Amino acid sequence: MEVAVKNCNNIANGMIEIKEDRLNIKYAINGSGKSTVAMAIWHCIKDRYNGTQNIYNLTPFKNKGVDDGKPEVAGIEHLSSVEIFNEDYVNNFVFQPDELLKSSNDVFIRDETYEAGMKEIEEHVDTLQQLFYEDKDIDGLIKDLNELSESFGKPVKSGIHGSSAIAKAFSDGNKVQNIPEGLEDYKVFIQGENNTRWVKWQIDGKMYLETSNNCPYCVGDIQDKKEKIERISQEYDPKKIENLNKIISVFKRLDKYFSEDTKAKINDFVDCIDGYTNDQIEYLLEIKGQIDRLNQKFVNAQRLGFTSLKDVDKVIEGLQEHKIDIELFPHLDSQSTRDKVEGVNSQIEKLLDKAGDLQGCINIQKKHIESLVRDNKAEINDFLKNAGYHYTVDLIEDETGNYKLKLLDSELSSEVTNAKQCLSFGERNAFALLLFMYDAIKKKPDLIILDDPISSFDKNKKYAIVDMLFSKEKAFRGKTVLMLTHDFEPLIDMLQHHSDRFEMPNAAFIENNHGELVEREITREDIQAFIEVINSNVSSDIHIINQLVYLRRLFEVTANKSWGYELLSNLFHKRIEPLVFDEKGSRKMTDKNIQEGSNEIKEKIPDFDYDELLAIVTDKNKMIELYNESGNNYEKLHIYRILCDNEQHVASNIIRKFINEAFHLENDYIFQLNPSKYQLVPQYVIDECDMHINSIGY
Repeated sequence: MEVAVKNCNNIANGMIEIKEDRLNIKYAINGSGKSTVAMAIWHCIKDRYNGTQNIYNLTPFKNKGVDDGKPEVAGIEHLSSVEIFNEDYVNNFVFQPDELLKSSNDVFIRDETYEAGMKEIEEHVDTLQQLFYEDKDIDGLIKDLNELSESFGKPVKSGIHGSSAIAKAFSDGNKVQNIPEGLEDYKVFIQGENNTRWVKWQIDGKMYLETSNNCPYCVGDIQDKKEKIERISQEYDPKKIENLNKIISVFKRLDKYFSEDTKAKINDFVDCIDGYTNDQIEYLLEIKGQIDRLNQKFVNAQRLGFTSLKDVDKVIEGLQEHKIDIELFPHLDSQSTRDKVEGVNSQIEKLLDKAGDLQGCINIQKKHIESLVRDNKAEINDFLKNAGYHYTVDLIEDETGNYKLKLLDSELSSEVTNAKQCLSFGERNAFALLLFMYDAIKKKPDLIILDDPISSFDKNKKYAIVDMLFSKEKAFRGKTVLMLTHDFEPLIDMLQHHSDRFEMPNAAFIENNHGELVEREITREDIQAFIEVINSNVSSDIHIINQLVYLRRLFEVTANKSWGYELLSNLFHKRIEPLVFDEKGSRKMTDKNIQEGSNEIKEKIPDFDYDELLAIVTDKNKMIELYNESGNNYEKLHIYRILCDNEQHVASNIIRKFINEAFHLENDYIFQLNPSKYQLVPQYVIDECDMHINSIGY
């Protein structure tokens, strides 16, 4: 697919090719717009399906408010999903507080086979689950039993916790049912539906009794009634009444589940005048114990599934454990309770009839999970070992039956709980990229984007990452991947050294010239040894000065500081009489030295003549003409360097550094791209050189 990017940050117009079901590597120097391409494609796809307009965040400053200056991406309309590895992914999904990768159970365990196995197990227990789904009373019963149990508060050695809802509601007796003497006139309000609000309103109104002897509503004389009115706040507390109402309501909803004897005693407790006795407390705690046990039985049956039955040798025993013996719950032995218990028990009996089939399904699922845990952690740990990291990982099951990916220290064999703080920047990136691979494979997006993923690693770790991501069957092999990078080593490995291990990537060099983004294909033939690059350029049809630039670089990189090298250095420094520099200072090159140097140079460039070439390099107009005619930025930069040799102000200090250090022909790799074909020197460096030449009036 041809992808067009327009009006995005430093890209005015650009076109790149992405071949589907292959790795697409876009190699570029920094500042070319790699991250902009990544974010433009990412936002375009996400915006289309989320209804957002985040791509507008890439609008260039100069285009703000311009209707036809908005960001656009075309050519990816058929893509519906995308995953991107960048800094945001590292920050939001990796190194979670209790696991290395967010939802690691979904990523590493819940594959298609797992899901199919769980579905088969669920089909076996479906009739029991259907009972809970269809019988809403059971769900309500569970909630009511929970609420009543929680009203007892935190456990204490004896009695009921003083701050519990029951203690607050009944410690002084039920004054709603048993209205204190003298307050009978307020019965309709105290026992009314909104009694809590009324008591609160009445208490809040006490402040007005000090203002006047008249009622604040009817202005009738209430001087003789003030004492009676004030008793309401002495006898009643809104919070206690609220707790009382709630608990009584729960007791009423549960009424049909209590045995007749228990129901009568609960009613006595609820209606008590003077508060509960120690015997009543013990009786209530006995009821609570049975409530908790029965409630847990219902909850366990409701959750019956693989996690609760995965001890495959004890499936039948486990199912028997889920059956409920109502005789063990005398306080809850009512016909309504028996009906609910019988429904659960009958479904468990049906499961016991087909326990063999269920046992087989669970056994298969258990073995599959074991293989997933074993294979996934082994694959990750092999990578960590090969990359030289002293960490391992493990998939550890938690109390819910889910697996979480944990980081372990290899030497101590203990969990690293603060992984983000313990790992270096490079280690964090390596882990994050590896985990992203598993995450993206699980999600199966139409496009995977890697935004400069491996630049922070050393050479060994880079290859370990590239091998893990692109050579394995369970990796990005065969997926549509766009990798944008300023790192050349993956291209060397995939196209030159180890092409047998990797699928051939679609590789290109991206160049940004004043906002116009173009790409040039990179093939295996384009990755040349340094000597090949030099020999090719020295013998090419370019100006002899440019040929000599490449030849001098050959002498320099190969540490061949011969008379040929010295003679070229003198030429580029425009010395009429060639000099030699050593620890004693400088001296003139002898005629013999000059002749030996000339002969060495002529072996590569037969037309070399020092005096003729000196006339060219000292002629500013000819050098400017050569500068303008040079076909690539690398050659322009060296012509500029010769032209401005010994100038007091050579462009800026930054450009001087590029000239002297950064943008000589790269020798970091044995293999490299030819700078005569690919613009390896940023355009802004040449722009600075252009400005300087114009400013000094050449």
